[in-house]
Amino acid sequence: MSKTIKLKRGLDIRLAGEAEKRIVALPMAESYGISPLDFNGVVPKLLVRPGDAVKAGTPLFFDKYHPEVLFTSPVSGTVDCVSRGDKRKILCVSVTADGKQDSEQFDVKPADKATGAEVKELLLKSGLWPFITQRPYGIVANPADEPKAIFVSGFDSAPLAPDMDFALQGQEENLKAGFEALRKLTAGKVHLGVKAGADGVVSKAANVEKTAFKGPHPAGNVGVQIHHVDPINKGEIVWTVDIQMVAIIGRLFNTGKLDMTKVYALTGSELIEPVYVSAISGAPFVSLLRGNIKRQGRDGKVRIINGNVLSGKKADARMYVAANTNQITVIPEGDKYEFLGWAMPRCDKFSVSRSYFSWLMPKKTYVLDTNLHGGHRPYIVTGLFERYLPMDIYPMYLFKAILAKDIDKMENLGIYEVIEEDVALCEFVDPSKNDIQQTVRDGINLMIKELS
Repeated sequence: MSKTIKLKRGLDIRLAGEAEKRIVALPMAESYGISPLDFNGVVPKLLVRPGDAVKAGTPLFFDKYHPEVLFTSPVSGTVDCVSRGDKRKILCVSVTADGKQDSEQFDVKPADKATGAEVKELLLKSGLWPFITQRPYGIVANPADEPKAIFVSGFDSAPLAPDMDFALQGQEENLKAGFEALRKLTAGKVHLGVKAGADGVVSKAANVEKTAFKGPHPAGNVGVQIHHVDPINKGEIVWTVDIQMVAIIGRLFNTGKLDMTKVYALTGSELIEPVYVSAISGAPFVSLLRGNIKRQGRDGKVRIINGNVLSGKKADARMYVAANTNQITVIPEGDKYEFLGWAMPRCDKFSVSRSYFSWLMPKKTYVLDTNLHGGHRPYIVTGLFERYLPMDIYPMYLFKAILAKDIDKMENLGIYEVIEEDVALCEFVDPSKNDIQQTVRDGINLMIKELS
């Protein structure tokens, strides 16, 4: 029986456009791409050229500082393009799919019989290692390290987030093998955070240490779960893995082939049909969203978000879906001036204060756009951050310590405990309209630079 942790601090933002509980299998797209920008702390070095034939699992590039960490193609076909930015920085490697989906054949043992070294070698060769994330810092895990524990969040509490019990239906055996493989990578425990009261595929996973969480967002964030189960102290390392990636790891051990098929939740008020879709990781947004957006064009009517509305990134329909995302959101673009702004007594706007009447309608869903409703200004000490971040840290003082580049205070105030997604709710409720997520990433990069 798992223990239950009840979180009181946080906020559920009820948006219109929840995905219908139905999975649509999409045909293969013409091309797929993988970007090193989706992985923090990686300096890519290219292994292929345009025109090279590849299979699913063929290495495309590796990390300069950890050459054993490979990034592989999700499909078989031909390398189409290597997109570069300033100073010839690699932005994306795209592959034109041949439709055959041939895969490299990997030598595998059953997950329960493989050693830790064999599990690590297979994950490195197949290109699945980059999906193991190190805390602190939220960077790709170093294969030379051994974590004190591995954490997996079995649910997502973000606005319009996918239901993982639904998305992973039929993946019981793959989840079992995936968790068995993860157990070989640490002498500590493999922790699984489950939603209190849930009784689905994820909640029934075996051979893991389960903890149930009850409360508003960000209860589903793995960083919040780590904080309440086994906090990170200076000098300690834990690894985290996305729940769908656990199933993909298990699929590799069960079949010997790399199959990056996963389920995405297409959500948001601007979709004609919010629904779940099954597609191969790295597909272009246009292949997933074609014909499903109410308003589209170059007039800034809608915003496509790679992820959820709080921590996702703005995307273009021609871009490729990030390898580590499970959700795509489409909402109105906030590019219009509103008469009298916040002063209007509106009933269709959401607010954490009582400026609007949304507090009288706790179950109402809202169609919200990206308008900031105000400009940037100095930090105001309001106590809001402490009200919505369910961690025993002082977020306002942490953010100020980061801006001051005070390493000692950053350590003492909890920089090891957070990454961008953990403070996304602070950014949402911030009356000063500061880019808090980027501030935290800047602080993390400073820590890496100064202490490495």
